[in-house]
Amino acid sequence: MIEPIYQPAASRYEDGMTYRRAGRSGVLLPAFSLGMWHNFGSGQTFSNVRQMAHYAFDRGIVHFDLANNYGPAYGTAEENFGRLMEQSFRPYRDELFISTKAGYDMWPGPYGNWGSRKYLMASLDQSLRRMKLDYVDIFYSHRYDPETPLEETLQALVDIVRAGKALYVGLSRYPLAAARFAFRYLAQRDVPCLLFQDRYNLFDREPDTSGILTLNAEAGAGFVAFSPLAQGLLTDRYLNGIPEGSRMAAEGSLRRDVLTERMSERIRGLHEIAQQRGQTLAEMALAWLLRDKRVTSVIIGASSVAQIEDNLRALEYASFSDDELAKIDALSRE
Repeated sequence: MIEPIYQPAASRYEDGMTYRRAGRSGVLLPAFSLGMWHNFGSGQTFSNVRQMAHYAFDRGIVHFDLANNYGPAYGTAEENFGRLMEQSFRPYRDELFISTKAGYDMWPGPYGNWGSRKYLMASLDQSLRRMKLDYVDIFYSHRYDPETPLEETLQALVDIVRAGKALYVGLSRYPLAAARFAFRYLAQRDVPCLLFQDRYNLFDREPDTSGILTLNAEAGAGFVAFSPLAQGLLTDRYLNGIPEGSRMAAEGSLRRDVLTERMSERIRGLHEIAQQRGQTLAEMALAWLLRDKRVTSVIIGASSVAQIEDNLRALEYASFSDDELAKIDALSRE
């Protein structure tokens, strides 16, 4: 059976998506970006991957966030994105903002991990082949490498841009001192850091408390938040214990011992505030991030079109009263 040629929605930039400037740059990103960490690789049927990607683009989500080892089988999310490029997105490449990263375990041996020039250069070449691209819009150093000289990692990023393999570079999960050095090093070489990516949600506010958000804004970089729903804790999923089939039930990246009685009380309390606002807990958690003007975009993950649709509803009510924020803080800041 021949699949029909994909025609994106003509109203994709008129259906409510908002766009935010990435620091002091010319780049605008959608308030929500589509993350391809867990549900776009070997664990999903390609038909579902395609449906989610098409729906996202039809709703104005033009930023697709990948990394070399996204899958779950390493490389398979990028491979599926390459299929999307060939089958759907090639005519719309210039409307897309595509990211990938390198810094975590990818292949065996001493050159398939961390932050060496050899690893970063080789990994990006592999990513471009998998994704059927000539360049990515942004390439991230996925994590700080305490053993490799930071100058080596950063110069590799500079040279990647100068070679035309990425338009911009970014950093992910760097500690404050390393980030400060990196911002200065990159700016001095006229390849400024465009985006800094970190975990940020109601329960994990480290980017704010550590000073990263402030440093980021001062450096003129945008900020992209990932894990905005704390891997499902900030949804309705765990209101009444641990449901079968959940990430926590599978003892994956979310451990059972996180869901203490006090945590359950906090989740239920936040759920009540969200209901009073006419939102789900997930919608409120996403809206809470978007209220911060320092946040350029929030990466949402999904396993279905319905989940993307639900998340987009957060755009409808992203303002908070001082009383609401105080109540939310009392439950979430412990």
